[in-house]
Amino acid sequence: MDMNRILRTVDHTLLTQTATWPEIQAICDDGLAYHTASVCIPACYVKQAADYVQGSLPICTVIGFPNGYSTTAAKCYETSDAVYNGASEIDMVINIGMLKEGRYDALLEEINEVKRSCEGRLLKVIIETCLLTEAEKVKMCEIVNESDADFIKTSTGFSKGGATREDIALFKAHMKRGKGIKAAGGIRSLQDAEDFLNLGATRLGTSSVVKLIKNEQLGAY
Repeated sequence: MDMNRILRTVDHTLLTQTATWPEIQAICDDGLAYHTASVCIPACYVKQAADYVQGSLPICTVIGFPNGYSTTAAKCYETSDAVYNGASEIDMVINIGMLKEGRYDALLEEINEVKRSCEGRLLKVIIETCLLTEAEKVKMCEIVNESDADFIKTSTGFSKGGATREDIALFKAHMKRGKGIKAAGGIRSLQDAEDFLNLGATRLGTSSVVKLIKNEQLGAY
């Protein structure tokens, strides 16, 4: 297992409601030390974190999180605010009700409006796979493929389930070349991380991988 390969894909994540600045600072320190793809943190800490890392680490934040049912205008405002504060990656939650009603054009337009608010930053679209049928997951692959978004993402980590191997295999089968795949939620072991990457994930949203690698390194001494 190539630890560096895994770390380069990790969005090192802390999104708990109780997160404090010292904890966010520690996440940033880990991200810098282990060269993770980004740190994924609450929007209220984006400016502090961006100032702290001074461009040495991408700052990711979440929009419409975790339920996805805020208005499109609110999601766009959140995105613009995050970009202004220094975010370089945005993870947005879709309106799941829209999907279940079959309002596919509205979903596509919302994704594209949020992408415009990103002003060139990466956009990952969280579809919350644990709440969707197989057909709805495939439909979201089609919508994200058609959209200007950069990634499809499995989960918030705040619902009843996270990423599964089956969902990543489904994404791999249906996403077009050039679109990223992010597995998030429930990645609790290095074997999980390796499996998801081998199945086609190109990013991993996790709070565990850096800790596990630290523990492995400590155990080597």
